[in-house]
Amino acid sequence: MSFYDPLETRDPEEREADLMDRLVRQVAHAKEATHHYFQALAGINPFDCATREGLARLPLTRKRDLIELQQKQAPFGGLNAIAPNKAKRVFASPGPIYEMQGNEADPWRMARVLYAAGFRHGDLIHNCFSYHFTPGAFIFEGGARKLGCSVFPGGTGQTEQQVQAMAQLRPDGYVGTPSFLRIIVEKGEEMGADISSLRKACVSGEALPGVTRDWLRERGISVRQCYATADVGAIAYETDAEEGLVVEEGLLVEIVRPGTGDPVPLGEVGEVVVTSFSPDYPLIRFATGDLSAILPARSPCGRTNIRLKGWLGRADQTTKVRGMFVHPEQIAEIGRRHPEISRLRLVVENPEGQDRMTLHCEIAAGAEALDRAVVDSLREATRLRGEVAFCAPGGLPNDGKVIEDKRVY
Repeated sequence: MSFYDPLETRDPEEREADLMDRLVRQVAHAKEATHHYFQALAGINPFDCATREGLARLPLTRKRDLIELQQKQAPFGGLNAIAPNKAKRVFASPGPIYEMQGNEADPWRMARVLYAAGFRHGDLIHNCFSYHFTPGAFIFEGGARKLGCSVFPGGTGQTEQQVQAMAQLRPDGYVGTPSFLRIIVEKGEEMGADISSLRKACVSGEALPGVTRDWLRERGISVRQCYATADVGAIAYETDAEEGLVVEEGLLVEIVRPGTGDPVPLGEVGEVVVTSFSPDYPLIRFATGDLSAILPARSPCGRTNIRLKGWLGRADQTTKVRGMFVHPEQIAEIGRRHPEISRLRLVVENPEGQDRMTLHCEIAAGAEALDRAVVDSLREATRLRGEVAFCAPGGLPNDGKVIEDKRVY
């Protein structure tokens, strides 16, 4: 069987209707069960959220705001729908940001991801994600257990011991970062150890360079990528087509313009925003801070869900100019003031050691009339002086950047 379940090949219209129905129920649940959404979604009728347009009107919950939210209301910022002492596990990611493991089987939805990477019931998985503080190892272990796989908790480091365990236990596959997998295989070759049982891997936590994939493939190891976060779990995953990352069936994903909650046109790079349907830790329009774009058409593998290009950078492009922080939200405010502008990009340079800002604007016509007004808006929004330059629609790169820091030090 090529697919984990029939959900992966259903008609996109059927999927969309199901997601909208789940969204209405999740908004109602989050408002009733969590302190954060009781306040953030006050006055919002869940039944008004049953379309993409309705979804886009809901406020974002930004990952970067979790630290402050959790400081105000420990430990989870009021986003939890169950009491902290009812969580199966509690984790700490850098920040610190605290996450919880809910009581569902495979709450991070990783079984589907592992299946797409070739793992099957009865496999032994060598897990080299960290079991210390952060949830990475448990995210993958939850999926493995649901899939019916056994897990060796290798964790990180101790490369020689990892090789020895692989040589003796003969695991079928590996989960962890791609760089550590290569280190282990290189150490195995150096030691003359037979770890040829390792035929597949599901990697995350860092980019998978093509040279690393090819190097591992030459040694008989098929590698698939997964895009996941500590808060949400699996978001998208690679299939045997190796063309983008298919969005996981248990999520609703949007791509929005950084600094706003506005969805971008198909194919345009923007920030990944996720709505999950976890009953214990509901996240509605959770802005991950990651950049990506939706690929057109369906995956050649036969799965019908949308695909992401992969991780394309960070959406939080806040920078400091002449001692003042400039945020993407401020640039978005300029766009709201001047709807004639289709896209904006603030470029910061420092010729002769002096910071200089230029706001590049895509506009169809009438640039001369707007020039003074946009300069004034730039100063009002950022409290800094800057210049404005206009270009035709499509003149700015499609890379998701709202603020580009080109200063040389």
